[in-house]
Amino acid sequence: MTNLSSPAPAAPARDRISRQLLPDGVEPDPRFTLANERTFLAWIRTSLGFVAAGVGLDVFAAEAFSQPVHTAVTTLLLVLGTLMSLGAVRRWLLVERRMRTGSALHLPLLAPLLGIAGAVVGAALAVVVLAQ
Repeated sequence: MTNLSSPAPAAPARDRISRQLLPDGVEPDPRFTLANERTFLAWIRTSLGFVAAGVGLDVFAAEAFSQPVHTAVTTLLLVLGTLMSLGAVRRWLLVERRMRTGSALHLPLLAPLLGIAGAVVGAALAVVVLAQ
């Protein structure tokens, strides 16, 4: 059984990509790095959900809405999924850099955007369904 409060063994030399992405600071506690990774993976799962919803709407619900609405909602879902995935990478990197330098974390931009996007998509679909 390991004692988490004991000093960690010397870290192996980091590879070139790690040195380029994370050039400054000290290696944080692995628990924080792993927590950051889990948060990143949660955002990736959410982005994949948006992409899957866009593909599913395109394949299985093509006749449920008029062509312009179908195209707009499908495109919106696919673009949101893509942007969320890119935002997850950006957020992971920013948090990792700030943990290494001991800087304060910025408020996440992804969370409010996801809420607003979900509300817009839901409202648009509600209007379309009620109009039929």
